[in-house]
Amino acid sequence: MEKRVFFRSAWLPWVLLAPQVIIIAVFFFWPAAQALLQSLQQSDAFGTSVDWVGLENFRNLWNDETYLASFYTTALFSTLVALIWPYAVAPAVAGVLWLFMFAPSVGVVSYWVQALGINWNHLLNSRHAMALVVMAAVWKQISYNFLFFLAGLQSIPKSLIEAAAIDGARPWRRFWTIVFPLLSPTTFFLLVINMVYAFFDTFAIIDAATQGGPGKDTAILVYKVYFDGFKAMDLGGSAAQSVVLMVIVVLLTVVQFRFIEKKVNY
Repeated sequence: MEKRVFFRSAWLPWVLLAPQVIIIAVFFFWPAAQALLQSLQQSDAFGTSVDWVGLENFRNLWNDETYLASFYTTALFSTLVALIWPYAVAPAVAGVLWLFMFAPSVGVVSYWVQALGINWNHLLNSRHAMALVVMAAVWKQISYNFLFFLAGLQSIPKSLIEAAAIDGARPWRRFWTIVFPLLSPTTFFLLVINMVYAFFDTFAIIDAATQGGPGKDTAILVYKVYFDGFKAMDLGGSAAQSVVLMVIVVLLTVVQFRFIEKKVNY
């Protein structure tokens, strides 16, 4: 039976919602509107002159080979991080930690890797650099996923598993027919969270470990937004990239809720 809350005053629900609405408006909608506006403008490095250029910044993106290459880099990096799956460690700290362990000259892990005959050098080899940032990003997120899966497993009634065992179901069949379906809400939630994490929160790991290198081989979309905006001082182009990135993440989230959520058992 559905439970509904009724308020005597018509204005009370709006008052209760007002703080959250204000926070969302100030910290999400207003910056998003500013980014959309700047993506249609071209300004100098000091912001003293602003010219209206319309969609020119977006057209320039599709003619920029490095930006198109960052799509492939982001897709590869996000897939490896979101699907492979210690959360309290800041991303920058995680990046520096793995950078030291895999440093070609003084790294402990790189020493043993080179002893196995692998000439490890993430400063020159793009595959090594991608492997480094993926391992750092996955390692940082493992504990977050572990805690949710542990809570989900503990919430499954043991009586269901015992009944299936009595009926003759083997462990593998019990997992796929009972445990995994009951874990589907947790799995779906973590899939959405990990996707957002891979697209946005891994920026500090990239910046601390590789700075987008070697070349631009680990420059994912969010890092290129930062690099073009704060180092190349192309504010209009950077704003256009942020709009494209926001649209991509929103579309991916909608697709997940539209198609994948249908298979979730609540």
